[in-house]
Amino acid sequence: MDKKREHQCAGVPFHAAESYIAKLIEKGYKVAICEQLEDPKSAKGIVKRDVIRVVTPGTVIESNMLDEKKNNYIMSIYKKGIYFGLAVCDVTTGTFLSTKIEENNNFTLLLDELSKYNPAEIIVNKMLFNCKEEISEIKLRFKAYVNCFDEEIFKNDIDSLLQTYNFINDNEKEIQKIDKNNLQVPAINGLLDYLNQTQKIKLEHINMIKMYSIKKYMSLNCTARRNLELTEKMNDKSKKGTLLWVLDRTYTSMGGRLLRKWINEPLIDVIEINKRLNAVEELKDNLIFRGDITDALKRIYDIERIARKNSIW
Repeated sequence: MDKKREHQCAGVPFHAAESYIAKLIEKGYKVAICEQLEDPKSAKGIVKRDVIRVVTPGTVIESNMLDEKKNNYIMSIYKKGIYFGLAVCDVTTGTFLSTKIEENNNFTLLLDELSKYNPAEIIVNKMLFNCKEEISEIKLRFKAYVNCFDEEIFKNDIDSLLQTYNFINDNEKEIQKIDKNNLQVPAINGLLDYLNQTQKIKLEHINMIKMYSIKKYMSLNCTARRNLELTEKMNDKSKKGTLLWVLDRTYTSMGGRLLRKWINEPLIDVIEINKRLNAVEELKDNLIFRGDITDALKRIYDIERIARKNSIW
C-alpha cells in the first residue's frame, strides 16, 4: 500500500500567527501566507484567496523571530565547472553582496565563506546539488535550509540588473561597467528571482549590490572560527564568553551587526586597518566627543530594518 504524505491546513488566530510561523520555520518548513482578495460581503460564491508571501528560513522579517544584533542571511551558490559564484542577502536590512571563487582550493574557500555568513537558507543550481560529496559536506557543517533550482533562474543577464541596481566595489565606489561575469551574475539573478517568488512584492530597499573580493579579508576556515570562539561558543553556540561578547558594547542593533561583521572578516589591508585604528583613537582620546556620540546613539532606532518596513508598507 502506497503511503502518501498528507498536507493539512489549520486556521490560527491572526494575532498568534507569528508564534506558529516561528515554530514551523525553526523546524525547516516553508510557510505560505494566504489572504482574502475580496470583500466576503460582495463576493459571489467562494471568496477569492491567494498566497501573498512565502516565509522561509532565509526570508524571515518578523522582528520577534530575529536576533536584533545578527543578520539573517540567505545565500545563492552558482557552480560552474570547478568554480563558484556567490550572492548573499539580508532581506531585513537590504544588504546584498556578491563574490566569486576561482582558486585552486575553491571548495575549501566556499566553506570558509559559508562559515563567515552562516546563512539560514541556501539556494543552489543543479550542478552543485548533483555533486553529492560537496552538497553533503555543506549540509553536514551548516544547519541551513538547502534548495535546488533549475539553471534557468540563474541567468547571465547583466543589462536588467544595471537598470535596477547600483553596483559598488570593495572601496564603496560605484562600478560603472561590469565586465562579462559567468559566476557572480547568475548567482545574483538566481537569488533575486527566488526573493521575488517568495516575497511577492518589489523589494525596493534592496537597491545596491556590493561586489567584493575574498582576498580583501583574512580567510578563516570553519575549524579556526569554532576554536577561536569568535561569535559563538563551541559547546552550546551561545554568545556569552566569545570575543564578540567581550567587545560588544554597542548601543544600536546596527552597530552590533557591524561589529559582528568586522569580527567575522578581519581586514588584511594595512591602509584600511590604519583607517579603522585612527577612528578608534579619535574616539578614545576625545572624551566629550565620545560622550556626545554615545548619547546620540542611545536615541537611534534600527534604521536599516525600519527602512525595509517603510519600503514594503
